[in-house]
Amino acid sequence: MTVTLRVVLDQLVGAPASEFTAVSAEVARALIATAPRDCEVAALVPAGDSAALEREVPGLARVDAVGMPRSAALTSWQLGVAPGVGGGLIHSPTLAAPLVRHDRINDNDQTIVTLWEIPDFSDAASKTAALAHKAMLKRAERHADAVIVPTHAIAERLAATTKLRGRVRVIAGAAPEGFAVPGDAIGRRRALVVPDRVLVLDGAGAEADLDAGFAAALCGAPDVPIVVLGAGDMRVDRVRARAEQAGVPSAHLRVLAGLDAHDRAAVLDAAVAVIAPSRASAFPWRVLEAFAVGVPVIAADCDDHREIIVDGGVLVDPAELGAALHDAIGDSARLRVLARDRGRGFSWSDHAARVWELHAEL
Repeated sequence: MTVTLRVVLDQLVGAPASEFTAVSAEVARALIATAPRDCEVAALVPAGDSAALEREVPGLARVDAVGMPRSAALTSWQLGVAPGVGGGLIHSPTLAAPLVRHDRINDNDQTIVTLWEIPDFSDAASKTAALAHKAMLKRAERHADAVIVPTHAIAERLAATTKLRGRVRVIAGAAPEGFAVPGDAIGRRRALVVPDRVLVLDGAGAEADLDAGFAAALCGAPDVPIVVLGAGDMRVDRVRARAEQAGVPSAHLRVLAGLDAHDRAAVLDAAVAVIAPSRASAFPWRVLEAFAVGVPVIAADCDDHREIIVDGGVLVDPAELGAALHDAIGDSARLRVLARDRGRGFSWSDHAARVWELHAEL
């Protein structure tokens, strides 16, 4: 008998492109590649054009549509209503899932969701987004058989603030599969108006983190242009405003959002270092990409960074980022080796193998 694992891929049908669009595709492809004998992977999606989905994730056994568009499906799931979904094994690379009452013991129905970060909604964030996140986390508390998080630090915070406790599992993510500097990196940078020597600032996190990053750049490498990655489309203007307030010359700043993996790798190829100033409870995607291409990383010391970076980069108090950056540029060769070595410890195939193990355990 063939066992079917249905993966919720709402991010790939009718959703605006985001960090989690790529993550969902990576998880699905890796689950297909690592599927045990007599197991297959299907997609569970909202109604819509699934042609792009099948191009992004080849090898799906089938595509099950829930019969309503994405916005309606997510609203329905937040309310605990999941018409047309059915049972079986369901896995979601995000919190979005049909989290309803089910019988894991007798019917072997399972639902596992993934939480990559504990968002901070204090930064002028959408009230609607905050309410939606809290609603889905409450559904997970009630009905998820397991919640995957990328770090033990996030697991401990969830255990302290929710009723999940023993249902939390730690499985890290990774840089995109095959993430590497493309052969046309120089041309890509020309198209993006990015110089061949830059400092990359991870734009994730709160605005205070950005302030610390800009201050570090001006202190440790004042003559090197800054490229901000990972800020998200909605924050580009705010990032520029913070940079101006910090005294960054406008001619020395590029804020890039919505880049594909090849463009991000091309930008990182020009980086003397990556500064990761955020101390938010989140998986540091840009840090993993820096590791993959061997770029020195200077990061604010916090539980999540300490766990992921270990000895692959430099961890310091936010006030010391500038001095650490100055030293790292002079110690670039050694730090590049450490970054690549640490990056080899993360892969989507490992993530998927552990997901299969978790479903088998349940």
